Amino acid sequence: MTFLAFVRFSTLVATAVLVAACASLKAPPQQPFKVKVIGFNDYHGNLQSPGTFGANTTIAVAQRPPVGGAEYLAAYVARLKSQNPLNVVVGAGDFIGASPLISALFFDEPAVETLNRIGVEFNAVGNHEFDKGPAELRRLQNGGCKPAGNAVEPNSCKGVGSSAPGSFDGAKFRWLSANVVEEATGRTLLPPYGTKTFDGVKVAFIGMTLRATPSIVTPTGVAGLTFKDEADTVNELVPQLRAQGIEAIVVLVHQGGSQSGPNVGDINGCDGDLKTAAGADSEIGAIVKRLDNAVDLVISGHTHAAYNCSASTVDVAVANGVATRTPRAAGLPNRDGRLVPVTSASAFGRVLTDIDLTLDPLTRDVLKVEATNRLVDRTDAAINAAIAADPTVKNIVDGYDALVSPLANAVIGTIAAPLPNAANAAGEMPAGSLIADAQLQATQPAALGGAVAAFMNPGGVRNPGLAFAGAAYPYDVTYGNAFTVQPFGNSLVTMTLTAQQVKSLLEQQFAGCLGQTHQRILQVSNGVRYSYSAGAAPCSKIIDLTLTPTDVSVVPPVATGAPENLVIGGVVRNPGRTYRVTVNSFLAAGGDGFTVLTGGANPLGGAQDIDALVAYLRGGYKAPAAPYDQTLPALKVPRITRLP
Repeated sequence: MTFLAFVRFSTLVATAVLVAACASLKAPPQQPFKVKVIGFNDYHGNLQSPGTFGANTTIAVAQRPPVGGAEYLAAYVARLKSQNPLNVVVGAGDFIGASPLISALFFDEPAVETLNRIGVEFNAVGNHEFDKGPAELRRLQNGGCKPAGNAVEPNSCKGVGSSAPGSFDGAKFRWLSANVVEEATGRTLLPPYGTKTFDGVKVAFIGMTLRATPSIVTPTGVAGLTFKDEADTVNELVPQLRAQGIEAIVVLVHQGGSQSGPNVGDINGCDGDLKTAAGADSEIGAIVKRLDNAVDLVISGHTHAAYNCSASTVDVAVANGVATRTPRAAGLPNRDGRLVPVTSASAFGRVLTDIDLTLDPLTRDVLKVEATNRLVDRTDAAINAAIAADPTVKNIVDGYDALVSPLANAVIGTIAAPLPNAANAAGEMPAGSLIADAQLQATQPAALGGAVAAFMNPGGVRNPGLAFAGAAYPYDVTYGNAFTVQPFGNSLVTMTLTAQQVKSLLEQQFAGCLGQTHQRILQVSNGVRYSYSAGAAPCSKIIDLTLTPTDVSVVPPVATGAPENLVIGGVVRNPGRTYRVTVNSFLAAGGDGFTVLTGGANPLGGAQDIDALVAYLRGGYKAPAAPYDQTLPALKVPRITRLP
């Protein structure tokens, strides 16, 4: 072969190789294509099944399947991802915080480790992500052991789901929060959005924390942070995203609503278009109503409700025991009046939202949104096909269960009857009264505060209280049961309030008084009795208030002094007289809008709330002692009277 022939041959070979290589590259699609978005919210560290759940309220309780559990959540996500290689898994906040003991005892590292294996990529920051402050949130994002002075917290870095024992890898997904700004730097605490490219088309996911977070978490957890308006923040980002060539925009927002229409609630329903019973916009509806038309989809959370306000929405009505499903166009109107799909997937890993986005490769925009809420059914009876738990995730759950079981299963006391966190007409909860008494007992000794009364915020009495469906009573309460009702790890604070401040505190339970935005009836300890007029004007509702010094450390409790009337006929008798009262650290810092408490004098810190509850039951109501029985006259329940 001559040199010239060799050159020609080499050129032909190189050209053929180049053509073959180019042909092997996948050309960008010219036709619209689908991307699968898998969403859920409010996981709250529920590594284990939260129980049973129905696709709608027509399903009898006994027929609702067991749902959730991290190993099944992972299996369902994997199944959905297998249907389309173009996929992304996202969340709408509260993946940590207010968690069961199996996650909370280990500082929610188990929650993060299971979410990593489930395959989450982006998650909005919820209010509970701030329970322990921004520094702890950053640790959970970036990894590393939780410090304890110059050492490491003994329950941190167990490493069951991390790269090695004694380590914590941190979140492999990205927490997003576009509207939370550090006052010192003017920058967002965490990235405002994340993007993922599908066959050349970028999709943006904007993370949004509910603006009201400072009013519902411990104020020290959000000190130095500003929470901006959700809709304004999204709208300000739209030009930035479009400048990058991004037209497909999904908002992950930790705010929501609930179905309130005349139809039966269905996980794929949008009853009442999420409006309130009075016809007003829900929180999520008010946000969507102000969104730029560029937003294609909103995945929401916070309310623990399941709804599907999208083109595939159905209304469910029941007549004579028969459910009728009627499809209709749905969505919540944006500022241009266009209906925007809005979804939410209940809570605790019970439901996943399966969303198909149809993208136009030429305009890079979303052409269609098809959403379906699917139960994470551990039996998968709905489709009559077996689904196997993810073995890797199951090993993580089993590992932490083995570590936590000895503590969780220890019996601390016995109760004679269920003590739910459901309130009566006056706002009093059986579980709330018990907790208030426990906090009073923990701070009643002079050296520990000298408290004469305790007040507990209703939102801190977590579901289901100490009420166990199908259980026989008397019931032996375990540490795990107690932790479920008191999972926040707040410490007790005893402070001095004047009689006028005590009345103002009780007035501040009602919307419209001293900046309060919602009605929040405080749970009160033994010895406190008061009445309020529901129809009276704000700041004028408390009619009578009596305080009887009571020793709650003995069984049954004993009055140690004569009743003292602080308020008679709405008038404070001795406004300057002082009293030592106990609240938790969340309330003491003005949480839930109870700003009166920030003016308390001589505050003294105390035990953790869970420790107080455990000590109260263990010290007075553990066998061979008689069970705790709230019907005993000495407990003086009910303690609150609601008047017209």
